[in-house]
Amino acid sequence: MNIGEVSAASGLPSKTIRYYEEIGLIRPERSANGYRDFSEADGHKLAFLGRARSLGFSIDDCRMLLSLYEDRSRASADVKAVASEHMNRINRKIEELAAMRDTLGDLVKRCKGNNRPDCPIIDDLSGRRSVANG
Repeated sequence: MNIGEVSAASGLPSKTIRYYEEIGLIRPERSANGYRDFSEADGHKLAFLGRARSLGFSIDDCRMLLSLYEDRSRASADVKAVASEHMNRINRKIEELAAMRDTLGDLVKRCKGNNRPDCPIIDDLSGRRSVANG
């Protein structure tokens, strides 16, 4: 398959496929004229990488998961460990985002949104706390 065909088959843009080749995640054969020649297995690996990236796995995680994907003697515990650590990072990020939402929600609620210049949002962002607003 050429890059256009493997792009259509895997659902990944050609630019992404070239990047994955550049960083060594995929290594397609080269034809005599130098064009990439992707195998069906390359297409499966690219679809695998696309799905892993859509779940938020980092490039390093993808490298590890791809290595495990290719290792038929792997232990599923190794795969689970990578996925569990990623899930822990997601949970931490959700907690951080919830705290950000709560803080911003409080600031928006405290701001009167009128024509006066005093604003708890600006005060908080600047590191000052408005005495009148808390």
